[in-house]
Amino acid sequence: MSRTYQTTGIILKGMPIGEADRLLTILSPEFGLIRAVAPGARKHQSKLRGRCELFVVNNFLIAKGRSLDKITQADILQSYPGLTKNLGKLAGSQYLAEVVLCLALSEQPQSELYQVLNEHLRRLEQMSEKQSLHGHLAHGIFHLLAIAGMVPEVQRCCLTQETIVGNFTDAKWRVGFSFEAGGLINLSTRETIAQTVKLSIIAPSAWTLPLINHQLGSLELSLLQQLNLSSLPQFEEEAVAYEESVTWVRVEHLLREYAQYHLGRSFRAATLVDTLSELEF
Repeated sequence: MSRTYQTTGIILKGMPIGEADRLLTILSPEFGLIRAVAPGARKHQSKLRGRCELFVVNNFLIAKGRSLDKITQADILQSYPGLTKNLGKLAGSQYLAEVVLCLALSEQPQSELYQVLNEHLRRLEQMSEKQSLHGHLAHGIFHLLAIAGMVPEVQRCCLTQETIVGNFTDAKWRVGFSFEAGGLINLSTRETIAQTVKLSIIAPSAWTLPLINHQLGSLELSLLQQLNLSSLPQFEEEAVAYEESVTWVRVEHLLREYAQYHLGRSFRAATLVDTLSELEF
């Protein structure tokens, strides 16, 4: 049996190991997550040095090892130089990479995850200054969660399965969002159920209604419900675009907290995204 294998992969994480080596975490469409050592990659004259940077897509030749595999050859197929030229885009791409590292499996094909990540990295790289970073991130996170089968329910109430549509004529209109239930909760329905339980002969402790983590307005709901589309909506009017941009921040935070709740970990790069966002506003 051959001790080497060939695969395409994008570098999601890198860290120094030993005196001059680099330990890489690679997402491969054929083999999923791979952890492999790039020997001598930190040396200035190493052929692997420029090929072992974050978000570089290589055609790898890898030798199997007892504990860690070893990269013997890497040929660049694609890179995203525009991400490193903008701190916000770089932080956003690292954020998406952290999400993928939580979702991806090892020794199993991950072609959909690989394709969607590359597509959203391309969109981040090409994003204009007028577009919302948080909107792009929310779009990417939603698509990644969908592939993993963890996407929240954003069209129907999780309790009754009734379709929910925002009421733009009522500024006070709200819908609940529950991490535990996995999506939207009609607040009036939940209240009705709660009152029924109180009047029921069944002990209230036998009924557990899901906790409401957030309440969304009509615009937040509308943007959330459009995340399943292939592209984000664009608003030309300056006042509307500003309101949309601010709302995208809340939508992205919602999806972030939802993902962190279900994955059981936080995303460190998201903190930098928030800091940069505060500087902009």
